[in-house]
Amino acid sequence: MSTLNPQNEPDVLKARIARFRQVDEQIVSQVRRVIIGQDEVLEQVRIALFVGGHCLITGLPGTAKTLLVRTLADVLGLQFKRIQFTPDLMPTDITGTDIIEEDPTTGRRTWTFVQGPVFTNVLLADEINRTPPKTQAALLEAMQERSSTVRGNIYKLPAPFFVLATQNPIELEGTYPLPEAQLDRFLFNTLLDYLPIEEELKVVDLTTTTHVAKAEVVTTAEEILDFQQLVRMTPIGETVARYAVELVRATRHRDPQAPDVVKKYVNYGASVRAAQFLVLSAKARALMKGRYHVSVEDIRALYTPVLRHRILLNFHAESDRLTPDDVLKQILEVKPGPRE
Repeated sequence: MSTLNPQNEPDVLKARIARFRQVDEQIVSQVRRVIIGQDEVLEQVRIALFVGGHCLITGLPGTAKTLLVRTLADVLGLQFKRIQFTPDLMPTDITGTDIIEEDPTTGRRTWTFVQGPVFTNVLLADEINRTPPKTQAALLEAMQERSSTVRGNIYKLPAPFFVLATQNPIELEGTYPLPEAQLDRFLFNTLLDYLPIEEELKVVDLTTTTHVAKAEVVTTAEEILDFQQLVRMTPIGETVARYAVELVRATRHRDPQAPDVVKKYVNYGASVRAAQFLVLSAKARALMKGRYHVSVEDIRALYTPVLRHRILLNFHAESDRLTPDDVLKQILEVKPGPRE
């Protein structure tokens, strides 16, 4: 297993680690020019970026979901496109389509592929739960395979490719909840809540004057791809990795080690992909925190956002008004983790 101990690694690797931390600090600094508060949300979005995963952002209207994504794309120097999901949106509106073009000199007609908005680096899928499942499914291949198939032809997407989808949790009429297969493609389900009063006052001061906040570019696409490889090189001890897998397995009511709260309230637990994402995101968080190995703290800190959209509760949980976060919190209480 690769190790990131700077005392034992060549100068090139030490420089890569130093650059990673420098860029991460600059991303936070630049985003803070435009976005006030939401520290936990910003951390999770950065982790998803460094892992190469996708993020589902759930928040009430007016909580700066769209502004956060656009600002992040500006800071990263990446190509940004936005899709406003509506009930009449078609799959080809996302992937692109073939059109017939006629050569004016020869009169010969040929098929030409016109790329859709999915061919970008940062894709904002705004209000993704407002479009029917057929159109939502058009994103599945792009998110998992980093490619798009149109009329039997496979087109590779640019790298890096990063989907940030937003959804409104309170309006149920006229919406189509994301199916479990698509939810599982998202690394995080990040919740945006209202700001504290002091931060809300700062937002009002920042946005009701003639001052226009603007973030500057701090990195490149090539550098981000290098950071994603660096994250995967971060070592994780066997006991910490086992703890991560045990936490995921604890969400499955058929597992012998499942807590009573899971056996009572959970219909379906998280898949193996949840364990993969939990370890990968913990590796990114460890580097961001200035450590060269994954700790139990990293696993526990990211457990809820990684798994809250991967477990299905039964009617007992609904009648007792329990949410996935409540169940996951109780799992963490009964499984404190090994000593490091």
